[in-house]
Amino acid sequence: MNIIILAAGKGERLRPLTNERPKCLVSLLGLSLLERQAKIIHELGLPDPIVVTGYRGEMIKDLGFEVCHNDRFATTNMVESLFAAEDVMKRGGDVVILYGDIVYQKEVLEKLIASDGPISLVIDREWERYWRVRMEDPLADAETLRLDDQGRILELGKKPCSVDEIQGQYIGMIKFGGQSIAEITAFYHELDRSAVFDGKDFDNMYMTSFLQALINNGLEAKAVEIDNGWLEIDSTQDLAAYESLAADGGLGKFYDA
Repeated sequence: MNIIILAAGKGERLRPLTNERPKCLVSLLGLSLLERQAKIIHELGLPDPIVVTGYRGEMIKDLGFEVCHNDRFATTNMVESLFAAEDVMKRGGDVVILYGDIVYQKEVLEKLIASDGPISLVIDREWERYWRVRMEDPLADAETLRLDDQGRILELGKKPCSVDEIQGQYIGMIKFGGQSIAEITAFYHELDRSAVFDGKDFDNMYMTSFLQALINNGLEAKAVEIDNGWLEIDSTQDLAAYESLAADGGLGKFYDA
């Protein structure tokens, strides 16, 4: 198994905390996001992660992590960061892909690893109560997600009109089965570089757009369903909300820090 953490972005909504450091090195209650992920990975006895770096990437490399660098991090999105680590994906075995701006309980990663199939995505069924901690209108930031009766993902990543279009929220944790890596990488290279993907050009395609394209191409994507147990740290407002919850003893309902 290979574990890839995508951590190339600038984290502009976390400024001034990211003025001098990458987003994954921002601290949540005394530990950086990357430290929290690495701790869980180590406790589960998994291989050390490879971190895809971009903005201030030398700081991550200096901590001793194996890195792949997205030289075009300033003008590309997460899919391009993933394929900066294409050689890692081709080493053999399953590939676990983790966003660098999340933290999660050990059980969440265990559940993802236990899932089999071409693609597995962690989905939070209790997303709405968590979103309401972060913003007044959950629909302002949420995305559609529809499942079939067997828990396979049919649609994700679109703008919803109502909560009825959201059976869960994709959280930024993916597993590609080893048997599917060749097909996934070939599909990526065959995509039309001049096409528009959910309003974005190829270089700035959202990960959800790429996953949807894989699903549309016939690859099965299983939902690994959870009920909270994770956090996204996307802004200073997020951090303030979590720190306030922790001070009041309420953060454990969403994530045990």
